[in-house]
Amino acid sequence: MKTRAADIHETSPWQDLTTGCEIYEGGTSRLTLTGEWRSKVPVWDPAKCKQCLLCAPFCPDSSIPVTDGKRGQFDLDHCKGCGICYKVCPFKAIDWKEVH
Repeated sequence: MKTRAADIHETSPWQDLTTGCEIYEGGTSRLTLTGEWRSKVPVWDPAKCKQCLLCAPFCPDSSIPVTDGKRGQFDLDHCKGCGICYKVCPFKAIDWKEVH
């Protein structure tokens, strides 16, 4: 029985899957690139950013990496374009653009 997300793919027979396709490990969302779902994309301006990090805990997809107390560029492979970061940034360091 396959219980690890990395072992399940489009050719896995249903008999090898758990009931309800349950996966018994954490952190599996990194394996699924969901960024293409969005219709708008956040654009970060490091020159305007004061590194208050208010945006990072509000991101429901953990798409704003923080390393050594500093935020980095968006993880657009997983950002779904909800716009919460854009709304909470008090310094207007995040712009909101249409996806082309």
